[in-house]
Amino acid sequence: MPGPHPDTLHPLAEHPRVVFLRPLAEGRSNVTVGPFAYYDDLDAAEAFFEHNVLHHHDFMGDHLTIGAFSAIATGARIVMNGAAHDMRGVTTYPFDIFREWGTDFDLDGYRAQSRGDTVIGPDVWIGGEAWIMPGVTIGAGAVVAAKAVVTRDVAPYTVVAGNPAREVRKRFDDDTIARLLDLAWWDWPANRIAAAIPALRRGDLEALSA
Repeated sequence: MPGPHPDTLHPLAEHPRVVFLRPLAEGRSNVTVGPFAYYDDLDAAEAFFEHNVLHHHDFMGDHLTIGAFSAIATGARIVMNGAAHDMRGVTTYPFDIFREWGTDFDLDGYRAQSRGDTVIGPDVWIGGEAWIMPGVTIGAGAVVAAKAVVTRDVAPYTVVAGNPAREVRKRFDDDTIARLLDLAWWDWPANRIAAAIPALRRGDLEALSA
């Protein structure tokens, strides 16, 4: 099979700062990672799910999906629904987590405010120190600029930047985006992807469609 094995933790032996995320996600029932998605961090790449995916608690029931061939730069953070405080009352202070107050943990109240699953599509590039907030879907081929704060869904092949992140531009026209989504090259077998790399690099849709 061409290319690195998708379950190799360090696909670049000379650069241990790069890790494939799928092997790191093994055994996590609330995470799905596609092949070849990677994270780059000089200091703690292997601790991605501990340091970069925040407040992802099993009891909240939300799921994180990271698509195939996505690239996540140093310091990016993915915030899950466990970060939310209960806003139904007059205070947002989380008395429930301090048992000494003698209150029961109102899990239903926290779950009721959940924004749902977080989905990072295939072939997404997330810049350094970007923040992805709970319940967001980032479409295939999108680009999230460094230090952007993504609070709403990002359409496929869209570049977003800022706080809150807003559309900067589309990477391609609507017809091209539709064709790319239909091709879904990230789902192809490794042999076909390897043969298509020159066409992928130069954006030759005719060759990719052949």
